[in-house]
Amino acid sequence: MASKLATLLSLVSLLAPSTAAAETVLGVYIFHRHGDRTPKSLGNVNLTALGADQVYQSGSYYRSRYVSSSSSSPILGLQPDIADTEQVAISAAADAVLQNSAFSFLQGVYPPAGTAGAQELANGSTVQGPLGGYQYVPVNLVVSATTSADAESSEWLQGGSGCGKAVVSSNNYFVSSEYKTTYNETADFYQALLPVINGTFGESKANFKNAYTIFDLVNVATIHNKTIPSSSLLTNSTLDDLKWYANTHEWNLAYNASDPIRAVAGMTLAGQILAALNATLTGESATPFNVQFGAYASFLSFFGLAQMPAISEDFTGVVDYASSMVFELVTNSSVSSGGSYPSNDDVSVRFLFVNGSAGLVEPQAYPLFGRQETELPWSTFVTEMNKFAVADTKSWCAACGNSTGVCASSASSSGGDASTSSTGGSDRGNGISLPVAGVIGALVTLVVILGIEGLVYAIAGLKLVKKSTLAGATATSGGAGVAGSKA
Repeated sequence: MASKLATLLSLVSLLAPSTAAAETVLGVYIFHRHGDRTPKSLGNVNLTALGADQVYQSGSYYRSRYVSSSSSSPILGLQPDIADTEQVAISAAADAVLQNSAFSFLQGVYPPAGTAGAQELANGSTVQGPLGGYQYVPVNLVVSATTSADAESSEWLQGGSGCGKAVVSSNNYFVSSEYKTTYNETADFYQALLPVINGTFGESKANFKNAYTIFDLVNVATIHNKTIPSSSLLTNSTLDDLKWYANTHEWNLAYNASDPIRAVAGMTLAGQILAALNATLTGESATPFNVQFGAYASFLSFFGLAQMPAISEDFTGVVDYASSMVFELVTNSSVSSGGSYPSNDDVSVRFLFVNGSAGLVEPQAYPLFGRQETELPWSTFVTEMNKFAVADTKSWCAACGNSTGVCASSASSSGGDASTSSTGGSDRGNGISLPVAGVIGALVTLVVILGIEGLVYAIAGLKLVKKSTLAGATATSGGAGVAGSKA
């Protein structure tokens, strides 16, 4: 009798109208690191075949999540097979590694169309595009007076940012007691590695000042080289130390809680994210798929500003090749392509991150801004982001203390224009104005530092305390940490 009642109740529940609408993804903004590349210290940096495959696999994952006709979370109105270039906004700095990563990623999102992309001509013949119907989705190149054409070849990426106060702030790390203590404590460690690295780094360069580029050289070698000089020195413990010191070095150059301008890369990225998502809402998902390729320091700066280290200290480490973070605009209200569209009050933002290619590990949702929930109302998200976002050229110039170049023209042309406000009006409410293009887009892909040649060698009275991996946080989320912190 009990089983019959259970069956009846089950049937009734199937017939009853649903009380909650299914979630709809209105649009996304993806910030993506490039794939595997050759080492910075050798110059002429290029994307490798492995790197191209990493970002291609990531693009394939996001196709399966958002784009294809059988996707798990289809974006409202997005064409699934033949790309509509008006719906897709892809950008990268004018740099070969980042540009080629973007092109490889796009081939995963919109692979060759085959016969689906063929055209019948007036004479009755059919023509298919080359390379199996290769789809040519444009990549917008970010170029301005403040960018370097070979940003990924530079050992000091933020040197091209042109943000005066950020450069001063980052250089302050090199005269801090924390830096001096670490520099001296690691002197023997780096000198002991000379048999491995002396083809590139001499005795005077084998030190903590070059922590990232030394790690980068060794890391690339362990991936690609069948033989490495004095490889017996590269024990697992040594490799862990190399990564640990590189993470410490780069985190301190990209973010400082007491001096936020150091995180200018994350500030400008936040402005771009807000602008793109706001445009998605005001345009009712006319261009819902936004992707930008940039440098790891923008991840670090944004993580600091968004209080991600409160979740795990892993968020203070350099992200792996092909890592990506995603901002999803979602709604549970009734919505249809070309029909009804939700109000901003019915829209939320979900943040996801994956350390490494999304083709290998699925992105996980994480809370932002020190909160508990992984899904925030749009108005709350805008309010929190506007606490640190730099949304236009005038705001960037003011924050950086710059008055020449693009900032000179920006100052002379200002005059109460709504575009100079980081929280300007929107015809949908709770929105922001679109940022001025140029310097802002360029900065998103850069780290916050110029290298300084003079280093202070005095030993300070502080001792470096190594960070430990917050295993509980990553285990609970089910995702990999940002970078393996060393215990």
